[in-house]
Amino acid sequence: MAEVPEQITKALEHLKQQRDELHVQLHLAKADAKDEWARLESQWDEIKPKLEAAREEVGKTTESVGAALGLAIDELKKGYERLRSRL
Repeated sequence: MAEVPEQITKALEHLKQQRDELHVQLHLAKADAKDEWARLESQWDEIKPKLEAAREEVGKTTESVGAALGLAIDELKKGYERLRSRL
């Protein structure tokens, strides 16, 4: 019968250790997510005026501008998807 309290104690210690490790990982994930968000916001700030300008200039040089903006948009979308999957 003395084994049961010992097993419970070990189980509680194990659970506490897992909990503490997860807490640290969650904190680090939050920091990573904040860093990723800041990077994406920087990209957004860079691409938004270009998109607005491109919208006004549609038809003049759509091929070259469209390709470059398409790549930037894809990268931003992938970044948002990565961030969403982390949360």
